[in-house]
Amino acid sequence: MKRLIALTVALTATTLGLAACSDDNGNGGHDNSSDIAQSEDFNQADVDFATDMIPHHAQALAMVDMTVDRELSPELSRLAEQIRSAQGPEIETMVDWLNDWDQPVPETMRDHVNAHGDGEMGMDSDMPGMMSEEEMADLEAAQSEEFEQMWLEMMIEHHEGAIEMATAEQSDGEYPAAIDLAEAIIAGQQAEIDEMHDLLAG
Repeated sequence: MKRLIALTVALTATTLGLAACSDDNGNGGHDNSSDIAQSEDFNQADVDFATDMIPHHAQALAMVDMTVDRELSPELSRLAEQIRSAQGPEIETMVDWLNDWDQPVPETMRDHVNAHGDGEMGMDSDMPGMMSEEEMADLEAAQSEEFEQMWLEMMIEHHEGAIEMATAEQSDGEYPAAIDLAEAIIAGQQAEIDEMHDLLAG
């Protein structure tokens, strides 16, 4: 009988110990899967980042469009195509995020043929680095070396605005992919700013 009681006590202690381990690990590991789900959460900063950066990128691409069929230096032509190849796919990525988050996708000036800018068409001049409708018209009307200088100066300012927006996302955002994109924008566009300063100096 003593041996049976001792065995019962030992089994009870083992069962309680296992239960405690399960609680310590978050109910058998359920918390781990919850952490994974939470890592894909997004907040308003992420929504604002994508919503603002889409028209911001679209305006940069509109400036790139202005380089087509112009006699420009090979360096500027290459840079323009580099910007196109980077920012076009980034727009598509951010549109996908907004759709996944059930958020409205903003219209941009590139969504409408011959669209003239205002806040609704993605020409919000209050956004960092965003060009006004008048500035865009002046750029389009410029010729030859004047165009190249204006384009470089305006694109530097535009990139600086994008870096400011991306820095805010790094600070306030929650969605990992958006934070990663913000980091890529800062690195890529700062390198392009440095290159554009060199072109202006040359």
